[in-house]
Amino acid sequence: MMKETRIAVDAMGGDGGPEIIMPSVKDFLSENREVKIDVYGDEKILSKYLNLFDSDISRNLKIIHTDEKVLSEDSPSHALRHKKNSSMSMAIKSVKDKNAQACVSAGNTGALMAISRFILGTLDGIDRPAIESMLPSLNGHTHVLDLGANIDSKAEHLYQFAVMGSALSSVLDEKENPSVGLLNVGEETIKGNTQVKEAHDLLLTSKLNYVGFVEGDDIFCGNIDVIVCDGFVGNIALKTSEGTAKFISSKLKDEFKKNIFTKIAGILSMKVLNSFKKVADPRKYNGASLLGLKGIIVKSHGGADSFAFNNSLKIALKEVNKDVPSCIDKKLKEILG
Repeated sequence: MMKETRIAVDAMGGDGGPEIIMPSVKDFLSENREVKIDVYGDEKILSKYLNLFDSDISRNLKIIHTDEKVLSEDSPSHALRHKKNSSMSMAIKSVKDKNAQACVSAGNTGALMAISRFILGTLDGIDRPAIESMLPSLNGHTHVLDLGANIDSKAEHLYQFAVMGSALSSVLDEKENPSVGLLNVGEETIKGNTQVKEAHDLLLTSKLNYVGFVEGDDIFCGNIDVIVCDGFVGNIALKTSEGTAKFISSKLKDEFKKNIFTKIAGILSMKVLNSFKKVADPRKYNGASLLGLKGIIVKSHGGADSFAFNNSLKIALKEVNKDVPSCIDKKLKEILG
């Protein structure tokens, strides 16, 4: 059994690559001195950032050289077949080999899912892994899945997502019986496509705390712990929410800059605006879990800054401490038999 907590990081993924990831790793190690991190990537590039790490934390950092990296334009099949020595593949493999307990990457989502599924495999009872993330809500946060891994999910897959989401919420939120809702175009049972209606019937007879259909506004304004949806719908909902946040932030700045009076109003409102920003800041929720795998994989947004990537590392550490895959496996056996 591993005596230390070690996280593998694909340092070559994301829009910023090492320039974003290495400072984030430094901040994370400064805050979590009991954790060790292995960064995978081009050693010549990564070693340029070693001056960021003081002697106390540098001992917890290890650079593992890789010759390849998965590009944003690589198809999942190409990355899987031809990038076996990439920073992404090697970081994931370290979880398989139990050299690390979790992997974090900001790289190509499709490739990350394909490679993780091939190397780690799925838990018994899971046909397809799902991408899950927490989104801010009036009551704290809501776990939403799938956010893009599966665009043609069947009713059985939605049912499996619900079980995984419930297990995750039970562990991370310490809730005995989390509420689960199924995203639909209305709350009435007559609404929805065949896929959603069939999933609804499966969930009604399950042991989960299923509350029925929910609508899009329940993600942010409801009191549902877990919301389940098809990956096609989930990804659109996620990107829409990100766009809405950027729109509101941009328009507020424009309005406060209009004239001297609005500038004064902005100064007077600064405390409230900063408080709102802390709650709604999407960087605080960066880090999507690939649930259903025999290991912990966390996907950071490709455009994440160091602060946001740091949050992905925190999520990975929390899932390691809570042993999330084992908890999901246990829940699957309880619910699916």
